[in-house]
Amino acid sequence: MNLYLIIILTILIGKYLLNIIIEHFNIKNLNPELPEEFKDYYDKIKYKKSQQYTKENSKFGLIHSTISISTIIPFIIFGGFNFFDKIVRNYNFSEIITGIIYIFILILLSQIIEIPFSIYNTFVIEEKYGFNKTTVKTFISDIIKGLFLLIIIGVPILALILWFFSETGKLAPLYLWIVITLFQIFLMFIAPYVIMPLFNKFYPIEEGELKDAIENYVKKENFKIKGIFTMDGSKRSTKTNAFFTGFGKSRRIVFFDTLIKKNSVDEILTILAHEMGHYKLKHIFKTMIASILETGLVLFILSLFINNRELFNAFKMDNLSIYASLIFFGFLYSPISMILSISTNIFSRKYEYEADKYVLKSTEKGDAFISALKKLSIDNLSNLTPHPLKVFITYSHPPILKRINAIKNIVVHSSNCNQ
Repeated sequence: MNLYLIIILTILIGKYLLNIIIEHFNIKNLNPELPEEFKDYYDKIKYKKSQQYTKENSKFGLIHSTISISTIIPFIIFGGFNFFDKIVRNYNFSEIITGIIYIFILILLSQIIEIPFSIYNTFVIEEKYGFNKTTVKTFISDIIKGLFLLIIIGVPILALILWFFSETGKLAPLYLWIVITLFQIFLMFIAPYVIMPLFNKFYPIEEGELKDAIENYVKKENFKIKGIFTMDGSKRSTKTNAFFTGFGKSRRIVFFDTLIKKNSVDEILTILAHEMGHYKLKHIFKTMIASILETGLVLFILSLFINNRELFNAFKMDNLSIYASLIFFGFLYSPISMILSISTNIFSRKYEYEADKYVLKSTEKGDAFISALKKLSIDNLSNLTPHPLKVFITYSHPPILKRINAIKNIVVHSSNCNQ
């Protein structure tokens, strides 16, 4: 058997089995006893509902991954990639056009397979637990808009990648690294104005106590922003969130309308302070640099596998091509991607603690911040007792109880130092 095929099958099956182990431990770790910290916020019925939500999502995820691996492995073994390649090559287009059509067909095929899972998750699970506000019209519209963005943004990028690798030889990874980096930065500037409004409506926050409090806080912290907005998050879900968009002076503060309805002025202010802390402490910049470096690493390793005959034999391909090399490399890169993702999550959880500390330092509203975090957890039916393995591999944020304990320790330490 082809060595690359053995490696790829081992990776696919290994990831699948690891996922089963993680979800098994995570479900087993659910504690039916409501944590003392949440007894004034959760009632027993809603807490039980949150655990059922975790279980149902875990089981659905395992069914999803089982069907996915049961589809992709036969597709590889029986030459599915070669089947579509031969169809596209019959039209005798240029290598770049052929590659774009080939990859677009595979992406479209993948999305068609994913649609039933997305429908079930949105209209069955999320509906069952009171989250879903997405209409069929919005659901279909989101798919169409996503495909539109794929064509408008993805096709030019793909064409550039194929052109650079075919025309610039060994320097292709360097040239592409520069171009993709510049494009990523460009997207950060235009996303709030061009891309995000395709999916949601943004409104300047209403005049009143909340706006005044935010403006005063931002001014006190000498933080430059373009505007303060609410977003119609309730259009799709009852879940709550807040975030920054843009880059530099084009930054916008965005609150889900659901968040504003469910939280006090002080609670919203602490959520804002947390997001601002990421900027002030240069977490966004560090994350962006890490992403740029990873892109460079990906392109360099990719260049080593372009038109590798043995790799193509693993997929039963008749013809070598740069465009198919991109896809096949993705299978080999998966373990490296997972390791980098774990590393990224470790730093991300560290950054969350640092941003929490910034909230306490800049607002001195520890109680309001803890209250806001609890409400966010309850509103989203978050798992209060995730298994450490699940946290280590997949969590970008620390578990809520650990965050609250860390916040309380900082408050106590600060009080002792001031006495």
